[in-house]
Amino acid sequence: MRRASRFAAITLLLAAMSTAQSCHHLDDDRIPPAAVNISFHTMAEWNTYGVGGALQWKRFIIDERIPANYPYTALTYTGFGGILLVADAFGTPLAYDLACPYECRRNVRVGINTETMLAECPVCHSTYDVFSLYGHPVSGPSADRGYGMRRYYVGPGRAGEYMNVSF
Repeated sequence: MRRASRFAAITLLLAAMSTAQSCHHLDDDRIPPAAVNISFHTMAEWNTYGVGGALQWKRFIIDERIPANYPYTALTYTGFGGILLVADAFGTPLAYDLACPYECRRNVRVGINTETMLAECPVCHSTYDVFSLYGHPVSGPSADRGYGMRRYYVGPGRAGEYMNVSF
């Protein structure tokens, strides 16, 4: 009898843990898919336009020519709302779509709050940890709903480029 009740208690505990974990699902697919291709052909180009050290960031928005002197080409694409390129605490480059996943509009873009070092939406005020939690929401309506930032690939280029950001 004791064994059966212990088994039932363990089964209930595992079911409760499974249910609790399923409530913490991250939806990082809210931003519509859009082409992404930013190439850094040389190490010098990466050192100028990329992120070379921990907690650095750059924004790429082709329609607004940000950064102004980046050599955009006909094959450059910057996603739905633009690209936020960051370096995490270890200096590893990461890339996200600039569009707020709660607002889902091209022109509502997150920016880095230099006091908190979180990405923050100017409209809904949701915040996201892009430096250590891979774009997970920290506060605001996105945190309430589990809306994370869309991530993109950052790594060695395929056609001889030094680094490439792509979808």
